[in-house]
Amino acid sequence: MDLNLIKKLVKIFNASDISELEVEQDGLRIKVAKQTENIQVVPQVATQNISQSAVETSKAELETEVSEEENAANLHEIHSPIVGTFYRAPAPDADSYVKIGDTITKGSVLCIVEAMKLMNEIESDVNGKIVKIIVDNGEPVEYNQPLFLIETS
Repeated sequence: MDLNLIKKLVKIFNASDISELEVEQDGLRIKVAKQTENIQVVPQVATQNISQSAVETSKAELETEVSEEENAANLHEIHSPIVGTFYRAPAPDADSYVKIGDTITKGSVLCIVEAMKLMNEIESDVNGKIVKIIVDNGEPVEYNQPLFLIETS
């Protein structure tokens, strides 16, 4: 089972109300459970004065969450179309095709994935800016494994 898939499952699990999750694939079984506490709530009738600073703090936290969701919506993943070895440059002594912070256009070559001695250039399918290079140079990659995160405009 792919490590990135496991990380995504855990992230989704943590954000949900599910208390237990079990996944089995190719003889590998993963079980994740949340530890819950029994909290007894006693209703009370009382009036509370909420300070202005508490309201402003809550508003700031909400704006931060919305901003993070907008940023996630603007991120595009480039995936490997084949199984092979990831290379950031066309040759060991050459400069990398792209670096973090580079602005790219649709069709720009981002990397090479070598499969069976064939060098396959991986091109961007969007315009944007390189935010993260997920795979290290010379590392093996799987089909559909994320390689780059690109911030689209």
